[in-house]
Amino acid sequence: MAAKIERSVSEFNNELKLKGFNVWQIESDSNATKTYSRKDFYKICLTSGRSVIHYADRSFEQEGTVLFFGNPHVPYSWETLSTTYVGYTCLFSEDFVKHSNRSESLQQSPLFKIGGTPLLKITEPQRLFLNGIFRKMMEEQQTDYQYKDDLIRNYINLIIHEALKLQPSEQMDKQKNALSRITSVFLELLERQFPVETPDRPLTLKSANDYAKALAIHVNYLNKAVKETTGKSTTTHISERIAREAKALLQHTDWNVAEIAYALGFEYPTYFNNFFKKLTGSNPSAFREAVI
Repeated sequence: MAAKIERSVSEFNNELKLKGFNVWQIESDSNATKTYSRKDFYKICLTSGRSVIHYADRSFEQEGTVLFFGNPHVPYSWETLSTTYVGYTCLFSEDFVKHSNRSESLQQSPLFKIGGTPLLKITEPQRLFLNGIFRKMMEEQQTDYQYKDDLIRNYINLIIHEALKLQPSEQMDKQKNALSRITSVFLELLERQFPVETPDRPLTLKSANDYAKALAIHVNYLNKAVKETTGKSTTTHISERIAREAKALLQHTDWNVAEIAYALGFEYPTYFNNFFKKLTGSNPSAFREAVI
């Protein structure tokens, strides 16, 4: 009997690696779900029962029907508390679901990414609808249809899109909060560059790209966060803060214009002159004469 189970487990894993996909009904599962390599496969579970799900550094105790999204890059475990536990599971590799080269990375989805929303409560009508999709995938998995992989990919994407629609307000709130946090960190980092205390140590963070690299995020994400939160672009915030510092240096130090330009990260004084005039309407020398 043990040899038979071992063979069935081996067959399951070989098939999973070869096809990049498998779906089954939880009631009929024995040992197969306990043996696949988690680091290779994403997981979607539709389950009814009582359980505790540990995901990264969080735990969720759930009763009723839930839809769970497991990321191979995020550690998770599942404790079943019910005497009866029913539902469906599907596993798939990122290569399988991105075969058409039209899908963005799953890791960017709020359902799969770290700090995202891996667990959704499901109503009875939603459960019945999703049950139907899982059953269609199970049926298609057994056919010889030439394009069944494309069809299964469509079913997976349908589940993902239905999940994204379930809690749109919560998703938008989370996105808004994330953008606000990024903006706050950016503004704090920007302010920490000042005051400039010596012309021998010029600014090193001068552009949106510089700040994005310092914050280890993509510059497009930083720009989106700052613009949506403050109404101003990242570049505008940086330029305005440099201009304020330039005014202070012109007014309160005896550094010449070339020294101020270098201290603020400008390679040539003419670049600084053009920058200052564009933002203030006056050139640096005229500004200094007017305020001193």
